[in-house]
Amino acid sequence: MSVYDKLTELNITLPPVATPAAAYVPFVQTGNLVFLSGHTAKQNGKPWQGQFGKNMTTEEGKAAARAVAIDLLGTLHGAIGDLNRIKRIVKLMSLVNSTPDFTEQHLVTNGASELIGQVFGDKGAHARSAFGVAQIPQGSCVEIELIAELA
Repeated sequence: MSVYDKLTELNITLPPVATPAAAYVPFVQTGNLVFLSGHTAKQNGKPWQGQFGKNMTTEEGKAAARAVAIDLLGTLHGAIGDLNRIKRIVKLMSLVNSTPDFTEQHLVTNGASELIGQVFGDKGAHARSAFGVAQIPQGSCVEIELIAELA
């Protein structure tokens, strides 16, 4: 099954590449690796704001991380033209806006990791880091970046 068939099955429409909010580019390719800049969680086109341990639950965070993964896939498609060219999703790095006592950053990030696995199967098994941070631009609850290898 192609990646696009899987996206259709999951009822996912890929968004266009987002315009950077500061002085950076949305992606860089070097050799067979594509590095995607961090994408922040959006809800209804606006920053999905909140802080875990204060006013957001882990389940809400999983949904936000899944939404970020969809945006990342849209950027990856824009960067390479065909997601079927992916040999491997190498790594995700997730920043989770959380209070000092919140310890479920890894569970929040599962929202993105699980979707990547659904879409790419074995090619989607990736290394990952999930960090709790004091704040993310525009008060967003989650920011994730991605590294992919092309076939």
